[in-house]
Amino acid sequence: MRILGIIPARGGSKGVPGKNIKPLNGKTLLAYTAEVAMQSELLHEVILSSDDISIIKVAKEINLHVPFTRPAELAQDHTPTIDVVKHALDFYEKQNVFFNAVCLLQVTSPFRSVEFLNEAILKFTRSGCDSLVSVQKVPHEYNPHWTFEIHSDGNLKIATGEKNIITRRQELPDAFHRDGLIYITKTDVIQKQHSLYGQSIAFIESPKAFYVNIDTMADWERAEQMAKNIF
Repeated sequence: MRILGIIPARGGSKGVPGKNIKPLNGKTLLAYTAEVAMQSELLHEVILSSDDISIIKVAKEINLHVPFTRPAELAQDHTPTIDVVKHALDFYEKQNVFFNAVCLLQVTSPFRSVEFLNEAILKFTRSGCDSLVSVQKVPHEYNPHWTFEIHSDGNLKIATGEKNIITRRQELPDAFHRDGLIYITKTDVIQKQHSLYGQSIAFIESPKAFYVNIDTMADWERAEQMAKNIF
């Protein structure tokens, strides 16, 4: 299976200015994701998708392939990730280069090992599913069976739609949330369904020690401490 690894990294970060190429415990944030992706023999090609000249320069310095400069209209605050992925696929398809799937690796979730990445790719290829996402288990107090939405009458209703709440923690089914480390999706699903998920979603549970999503300076400081512990 030919899988394209895409590392999206646009300029203009507000929460942590310049975060994609800001040094984190001795090396740029981008390098954490790029180095692991380029070590994987299961990714046919790994590329950067960026609009920012400074980020592109740093990428080239670490030998990360940059086949194009992302258009500015696809690097806005509210640009959907799916549009960024489709732009990369369209670029290659115009050159008669095709991939069976895309592996999206976000710079803001920097901690993953090549072994974990390869395990995710193998699980995806063996699953036959439209996609695979990496996840973390939801703490029981936030389980959807124990959360509420506001009903049309102004009162609370169980978020799952059940009439009776599960009373014992031991009876709660496991629930998971996306952690941002890995998304893998079949190309047909991306192009035809305009989706990173499709109808069937496999999953891999990430080590808790890897989990951080850098959006604020508090997240950055936590990541600094994590990097010292992990590496």
